Amino acid sequence: MQIHGVNHLHGAQSISGPHRTQAAASPQNDAWSGIDEVDISHEADMVSRAHDLPDIRADRVAQIRSEIASGIYETDEKMDIALGRLLDELSG
Repeated sequence: MQIHGVNHLHGAQSISGPHRTQAAASPQNDAWSGIDEVDISHEADMVSRAHDLPDIRADRVAQIRSEIASGIYETDEKMDIALGRLLDELSG
């Protein structure tokens, strides 16, 4: 076998992998504990809660809209209940 420009074959040469640069060590890399952490934003938590809510009862919504339109929905008793629930929510 003759290779142009070469009179004889050389022995096998080693194959080396791709050249890699080593990243400089940073304090963050040195302190890595191996524990992953996820921080969920308040908005994402609210979206998750919204998906857990029950389906809307269209018949009840229509009834309440009708009562509001006619002026009979807001009673003192209902306002007291709503205020109590709001205060419970705020204190919890």
